Amino acid sequence: MSAEQVRAGLRRSEFVPFFQPVVTLHTGEVAGMEVLARWQHASRGVLPPEAFIRIAEQAGLIGELTAMLMEKSFNAASMLPNTQWLAFNVSPYLLHDLALPKQIREAANAAAFPLNRVVIEITESALLEDLQHAQTISAELKALGCRLALDDFGTGYSSLLHLQSLPFDELKVDRSFVSSMAERRQSRKIVSAVVGLGQSLGLTTVAEGVETEEQAEMLLLLGCEMGQGWLFGKPVPAERLSEAITMHPPVRLRPTSSVWRDISYSSPPGQRLSHLQALYDGAPVGLAFLSPDLRYISINQQLAEMNGAPIHDHLGRLVSEMIPAVYPQLEPYLRRALAGVPVNAVEITQRAADGGHEEAFLFSYLPAFDEAAEVVGISVAVVDITGRRRTETALRESEDHYRHMVELNPQIPWVLDEEGMATMISPRWQQITGMSEEDSRGRGFISALHPDDQERVAESIARSLQTGEPIDVECRVRTSTGEWRWIHSRGAPRRDKAGKIIRWYGSAADIHAQKQLEEELRRRTGEDNSPSTY
Repeated sequence: MSAEQVRAGLRRSEFVPFFQPVVTLHTGEVAGMEVLARWQHASRGVLPPEAFIRIAEQAGLIGELTAMLMEKSFNAASMLPNTQWLAFNVSPYLLHDLALPKQIREAANAAAFPLNRVVIEITESALLEDLQHAQTISAELKALGCRLALDDFGTGYSSLLHLQSLPFDELKVDRSFVSSMAERRQSRKIVSAVVGLGQSLGLTTVAEGVETEEQAEMLLLLGCEMGQGWLFGKPVPAERLSEAITMHPPVRLRPTSSVWRDISYSSPPGQRLSHLQALYDGAPVGLAFLSPDLRYISINQQLAEMNGAPIHDHLGRLVSEMIPAVYPQLEPYLRRALAGVPVNAVEITQRAADGGHEEAFLFSYLPAFDEAAEVVGISVAVVDITGRRRTETALRESEDHYRHMVELNPQIPWVLDEEGMATMISPRWQQITGMSEEDSRGRGFISALHPDDQERVAESIARSLQTGEPIDVECRVRTSTGEWRWIHSRGAPRRDKAGKIIRWYGSAADIHAQKQLEEELRRRTGEDNSPSTY
């Protein structure tokens, strides 16, 4: 497929939404629909998103394609019960477009579809490039009433940072873990940890790729609220949407289930806790459950190690006994959780046990309620972010060193992109020329050069861009006082692994004094060689 074919498909309105139900596991009720993109190609039939999404993104067509899908989805959703929502996957490219919230609002309003029934799914990879833009757009979407879901959770390296940084409502367990959880113990541990983390943070957990009853049973036992996958229904086009909204049988726990027989609800509590403990131990975060009097009922190996004591030393002991150094900081949040208020991602710092470096942790407390809505305990999740904080500190120090190196450098460092456009010029340039950084970007810096030098400098840059040879040019620049001063600018290309030039790095030095000396030398040499007159 080519970009031109995608454009043609857009002109012919061939891109359509398919709908896959998301089901509440313990009731079988359809909670909502995830919208999936399909291409009804004239000759090749229905094509999956893998055949065209990447092409649309690279060709800058993903915004138009998304708008078309949303318009058709909202119009088709008129038959949905008013309790069911629509979930849309948003391309990473659109998270850089600040007009996205407006686009969603206008599409929903045109079909009179309530925005509080819209879920926007964001993948972890979409947040890596520009978290600040994502935060701005997410805040606007939440202000409109939309809910946010973190998709493919666990497949990226910075999920916990994203959970803290953005106002998510849902956590989607990636299908790669769900599909293998019946066969692989490690996958079961990961799913258990993700669901536990979601519960601790007050997030709805949704499992993707549920295909068997055994997987659904496991997810229900682990506390996962919702699931989607072929077990509950394949994606269907709009004309068959009425088939997808019907209720499904609730997930039932089978006592004969081979994998989960020993932790069924009929098992003794001690035995169930033993098996759940094995799952806790594989979790990537510290997990625990506290009684109403703040004693450890259950704790995993990770949190025990954070607290510096074996698991068996924690059980039945008060939190204040096990971590007395930080308990005064934690107690107000624990009391809030006992009052029924969830506490999310509170950062606490302390000195390491050896008295050396400072450690940092994120604590989350989620109250657990019984059938009478009374708090019967607190679910605890603790994330060690010491390494992340050290990295952030090192980055800040590195940025600070770089900033001072650039600002105090007597030369003028600069960066050009692969097309020869300035993306960065040292503040020293503004001090000399009076030209702002914004005005200097692109080819704006050329305007500060002497009119007789501008064409020559542009040609020199163009020649280097074509040949890859270093940039080496002398020219005159107007200072903020109106004086013309000579500078010597040199730069070299940076290439990617394929040898393609992706940036030019260089600097300019003031050589005005040198030029004056050269001129004076030429003048004196000329006088010495002139004919003598008597």
